[in-house]
Amino acid sequence: MAQLKKGDPAPGIETVDHNGQPVSLASFRGSKVILYFYPKDNTPGCTAEACNFRDNYQILMDKGIRIIGVSADDERSHKNFSEKYVLPFALIADKAKKIIMDYGVWGKKKLYGKEYEGINRMTFIIDENGLIAHIFTRVDTKNHTDQILKEMGY
Repeated sequence: MAQLKKGDPAPGIETVDHNGQPVSLASFRGSKVILYFYPKDNTPGCTAEACNFRDNYQILMDKGIRIIGVSADDERSHKNFSEKYVLPFALIADKAKKIIMDYGVWGKKKLYGKEYEGINRMTFIIDENGLIAHIFTRVDTKNHTDQILKEMGY
């Protein structure tokens, strides 16, 4: 798939979250959505990012912004991660990597000089009409909510 850009329609999502509850991107029409992709549950950066969203959850909700997290971890891992850190938002297990591929977040990465393929940490802001309003490719995991609110003009 071609690289997504600002103004493109957000690829649809029809799946279940870590609690087995249905999640449909279309059901969020009329609200802004933070759709964030992260490499792995319970790793330092991913935990910092999830906890930043947790700690600012009410601020985001009050502004009509919803949050969905996506990684290739399984439902059990997501459930444990969510319970351990008391995350109040949906986590999607995309083991087949369909959503990950649809959003173009799978790619080459480098760690300690070794190249491999995996999920690149990215966040998509989806507007009330289902269009991509912004894409964050450089995520400050500890202050991501501030990054997002500043970009959205809050």
